[in-house]
Amino acid sequence: MRDEVFNKEIEKQFEFDNEVANVFDDMIDRSVPFYKENLNLSINIIKNYLNNNDKVLDLGSSTGTFLINLAKFNPTLKLTGVDNSLPMITKAIQKSKAFGVNINFVENDFLDFEFGQNKLISANYTIQFIRPIKREKLISKIYNSLQKDGLFLMSEKLISEDKKLNKILIDEYYNYKKQKGYSEYEIAQKREALENVLIPYTQDENIEMLKNAGFTHIEVIFRWCNFATFLALKN
Repeated sequence: MRDEVFNKEIEKQFEFDNEVANVFDDMIDRSVPFYKENLNLSINIIKNYLNNNDKVLDLGSSTGTFLINLAKFNPTLKLTGVDNSLPMITKAIQKSKAFGVNINFVENDFLDFEFGQNKLISANYTIQFIRPIKREKLISKIYNSLQKDGLFLMSEKLISEDKKLNKILIDEYYNYKKQKGYSEYEIAQKREALENVLIPYTQDENIEMLKNAGFTHIEVIFRWCNFATFLALKN
């Protein structure tokens, strides 16, 4: 279904409700620059670290796209997706059945969820929705829930420390969304709905947060204007 959620006056802050879940795949494809390309790149990189039967945990798994693609690469992986949105979990279960892959999707708040030990933990455009006061504690929890030689894959929206550059990057992003068919009204409505819901960090702040948790090597494997994907290694 085509995303037209913000083609009307907003009445509440952004949330991953049934209306968003129904159009989420179209929304993220048109709202996150090079989403599919970055997804494929991430899997092509991390598959070199994964072995048969490794455990993978996806935080904020939404409709399950990342895990479904990972399952198609290696069906022996033990895959779990956690999301606090029931509509998202419902969509993810439907999609995984349609693709014939075995993934465990759990409706839960991953701030409270027991992670266990994993080879890979991923959080694609998820950490930015966690309140800053809880963010470092969550990253530490992720680090402690990775086995030795584990990996953490994190994609985030960013801000720039330079105000002029930050505005330029935002303008470029808005132009991108217009090219994808969103009207200026829809862009403005979504921006208002996300105010104080999505709180981005700078690239350096994200790297510092990962280092503070204990990660010994952090690499930016993808960046487009104010979007980036980090790969953090636990040695």
